[in-house]
Order: sequence, then C-alpha cells, then structure tokens
Amino acid sequence: MKKFFLKMMVLSLLSFSATAQRKAHVLILGLDGFSAEGYKTAKHPNLDKLFADGVLSLTTRPVMPSVTLPNWTSHLTGSGPEEHGITANDWTLEKHTLQPLETDQDGYYPSIFKVLKETIPSAKTAYYYNWKELINPINKKYLDEVSFEEKDEYKDNYQKAFDFMVKNKQNPTLTFLYSVHTDHAGHGFGWMTPEYITAIEQADVAIGALIEKLKADGIYKDMHILLITDHGGINKGHGGISMAEMQVPWAITGPQIKKGGLITSFNSNKNTSFVLAKIFGLTKLPDAWTGTVPKNVFK
Repeated sequence: MKKFFLKMMVLSLLSFSATAQRKAHVLILGLDGFSAEGYKTAKHPNLDKLFADGVLSLTTRPVMPSVTLPNWTSHLTGSGPEEHGITANDWTLEKHTLQPLETDQDGYYPSIFKVLKETIPSAKTAYYYNWKELINPINKKYLDEVSFEEKDEYKDNYQKAFDFMVKNKQNPTLTFLYSVHTDHAGHGFGWMTPEYITAIEQADVAIGALIEKLKADGIYKDMHILLITDHGGINKGHGGISMAEMQVPWAITGPQIKKGGLITSFNSNKNTSFVLAKIFGLTKLPDAWTGTVPKNVFK
C-alpha cells in the first residue's frame, strides 16, 4: 500500500511538472551587439535585479562568423551555420550558397517556433524586431504576431509585446523581443564608447519598465526571461575572432532556473533553443540541431 501511494505521488508530481511546463510563458530579450565588456562597464540596475535569482554567463560564445544573422538564427534553431546554412547577413530563402541539413515544407530550417507550435498547438508565439533582415530565416507561419519597427525604434514593440503576453496569458507563450539600437551605436560610434554604453543603459530602462508592468499584471511570477545577444565588437565592427567579439552575456531567470549567479561553464548561442525546449517540456527535437542544454542552469 505504501509503495502504491508513493507511486501515485510521483506520478502526480510528474503530471504537475508537465502541466507547468506546457503553461510556461517565456520572454526573450534580445539586444544586438551586446558585448561582455559592455555588460561589465554599463550600469544596468534593472538587468541586475531581474537576473539576481537566476543565472548569468559572461563567457558565452557566439557561433562563427561573429555577425548578426548567423548568430540570431543559431539562437532560434539550436544549430550552427554549418547546419542551418546562414553564413552572412545577406541570406535569403531564394538566394544562398550553403544548403541547410534539414528544411520544412517551405524550405526553412526548423526553428524553436515550429517545434513549439507543432508540439503544443495552443501555444502563442510572437516576434518583434527593428532590423529588417533578421526574420528572413524564420518561417512566419509559426508566428502568431509579427511586428517590425523602423529607424531603430523599439518602444512600440515593447508595448506590443506586453499586450501580447497579457492577452494570451491563458496559453503557453514564447515572445521574442529584439532591438538593434545597441549594435548600431557600436557601428556608429565604436564599441565601448560613451554612446555605446548609453545605448545599453537606455535598453535597461526600457526593460525595467516592461518588467514592472508584467509584475503589476501578475503574469511575471510564472515567466521565464532570457537575455541574449549575437556578438560583441571591436572599434566600429565585428565578425572576427577577438575575445571582444567572441564573448557575450547570456542570462536566464524563472521558476525552473537555479539561483546560480555567475557561471563559467561552457555555453554557446546555439544552446538557447535547447533551453527553451526544456522549459516547455519539448522532447522531440529536429535531428539536425546540434546544441545542448548548458550545465548549471536548471534546478
């Protein structure tokens, strides 16, 4: 009898865990060109407070080349350029050199949005961005809401993302909220210049305001939040192999995450989708994905 009750208790806990995963809300905060050096130098009290109960890596490696489109694609597809085929910022579905290892029926490499929507049809997905080429490798049919904001602006998208998460709080949600203004400050003035640091600090203010709104609504307590980026920079550019370009911040907090503080274990941009999959309880992943779940992140 005791064994029976123990078994039922375990099954109940497993069922509760699976239900919690499938009701997960995940917000991805993407800041382009955000270097580890920039993180160490800028003042970002809201990010500090946000990830105080989570995990922060300042030694995460971008995939190579250390440029924008290959790396954001790697974040969202669990793979490197050698698998997904995006090797430069000018990639389009119609014109590219390296063929991907796997595609969906429309010719796109499988993204986390595809895996989530096919596994949990009730899940809602959104993609907010302000660099027009960013979305090219992602099949939009797996996105419920898409919004592009022009001229490096991002405040309207932050409001739209909030509205989307609140409207869909009864469903699992995956919200990708990206801004390129930090990268453009690096290109325009130079990485680690006062203008670049100011761009990071402006993003911190916007993130802080968004988090306070989520807390006031009550949805925040159930959320996992990630901070990711694509690459660092040196002088006014990037794409090389210097540590300034090849070392970036990566952070996460939420109900399933350890209060681990700063970690130094290996992490790569292509691991992000594996973390997302674990949060949502997704176990059937594309065979071509090559990332992994990093150590010291989950409870």
